[in-house]
Amino acid sequence: MERRIELPGIPESIAQVEEFLDLLRDECQFKEDVCGNVVIAVTEAVNNGIYHGNKCDPGKLLVILFSQISPYKICLSVQDEGDGFSPDILPDPTSPELIDKPGGRGVFLMKNLADKVEFKDSGRRVDLYFNI
Repeated sequence: MERRIELPGIPESIAQVEEFLDLLRDECQFKEDVCGNVVIAVTEAVNNGIYHGNKCDPGKLLVILFSQISPYKICLSVQDEGDGFSPDILPDPTSPELIDKPGGRGVFLMKNLADKVEFKDSGRRVDLYFNI
């Protein structure tokens, strides 16, 4: 099973992402403990795509692709139309000098909530894998 949604790269699109994830949860019967991880990790990826990738430009699209790899494994890909970034050079948000800063935790959360995270297309796309 695959599903795809294209949204304008603006903050107001977040509500549609939540509706999309609710639909997927109902169709795939995610375990309750996995559902929260999916919602938070995908929302973080979408926020990063909107704010950092597309820079809130309504003319740029944000694409979310859902794939059910097996009865027990899914992948959600989030792709923006920004310039990309290198996730390997991001600072550790848990370091003492950054722990009190309000931002910079999106990639950290994705890596800790998903079972596997892959960045592709120069950081414009993130694939989040979950065992459901």
